[in-house]
Amino acid sequence: AIMKQALATVSLLVPSYDAGLRFYVDVLGFRLVEDTPLGGGKRWVTVEPPGDGGARLLLAEPSTPEQAATIGRQAGGRVFLFLETDDFWRDHRRYLAAGVTFIEQPRSEAYATVAVFQDPFGNKWDLLEPVRKGGSTA
Repeated sequence: AIMKQALATVSLLVPSYDAGLRFYVDVLGFRLVEDTPLGGGKRWVTVEPPGDGGARLLLAEPSTPEQAATIGRQAGGRVFLFLETDDFWRDHRRYLAAGVTFIEQPRSEAYATVAVFQDPFGNKWDLLEPVRKGGSTA
């Protein structure tokens, strides 16, 4: 039997659940998948980009000062999350119009059209449209 696995969820620290939802749902256009109270003010809050497949984000409020200190720096200042799109320029225009902060100009690389943006919490993201292999326009 072939083993099937998938990276389903990535935990992302945010200052508050609602601040996370305001940016990822209201600004980027992600879908709210689940928002379930767990008691004691904790919630299980997951969001995902529009489209099929890929990992969800679990928006997590910090429960210690050590966790709070890493908001926006979970990758040590590197690009942390990679958002693939089927139309880079459509999403780049939409995000700029919504006030998303891009920290570089779009560039064409051998693998993708890409630009780095930053969420309001300090996390760096790649918005990228991968180069299609084989030249098919499916």
